[in-house]
Amino acid sequence: MPSNIIIKKATEEDIPGIVALHKANLVVNLTEVEKQGGFVTTALTVAQIQTVIQHHGLFIAKNEDAIIGFIFAADWEFFTQWPIFEYMIQLFPSFSFKNFDVTTTNSFQYGPICIDKNYRGQGIITELFEYMRIQMKEKYPLSLTFINKTNIPSYKAHTEKLAWEVIDEFHFNNNSYYVLAYDMNKPT
Repeated sequence: MPSNIIIKKATEEDIPGIVALHKANLVVNLTEVEKQGGFVTTALTVAQIQTVIQHHGLFIAKNEDAIIGFIFAADWEFFTQWPIFEYMIQLFPSFSFKNFDVTTTNSFQYGPICIDKNYRGQGIITELFEYMRIQMKEKYPLSLTFINKTNIPSYKAHTEKLAWEVIDEFHFNNNSYYVLAYDMNKPT
């Protein structure tokens, strides 16, 4: 990771940069060619971003004043405002991961995550993830996320660089997803 990049918890002053990075990578704003570089599927409002910041669950990478990466990490109650997460929670009893019984109290939803396309491949995802992991592991021993099967760059980054494990798959709203889990006590 370049030495001039800072990893930290987001604050209110970071919101404009987070919104800009999110908008530039939101799947509905991308062409088919742009989607091949990876994308974010969950649309977020400024109010939702503020809530996650207030709950200390938004982590960013900055290069000087520019937000070049972010990770959202929040409890399942926050994410139930989107139907896909409610559906995923219903699947918890069928999930199997190591010695965990997957519940809404021992796990949290990781993501969305985004790294600016000009900074991908420089190790930022690993540093940003490790910072988030250290902050969240005391409260939650387990993290879950889903990745659209068409988002190959995200799948590779999570399974190859961060060692997330695929524990299941599901279909929702005409899309297919991998369900991934991570033991928060395992350093990257």
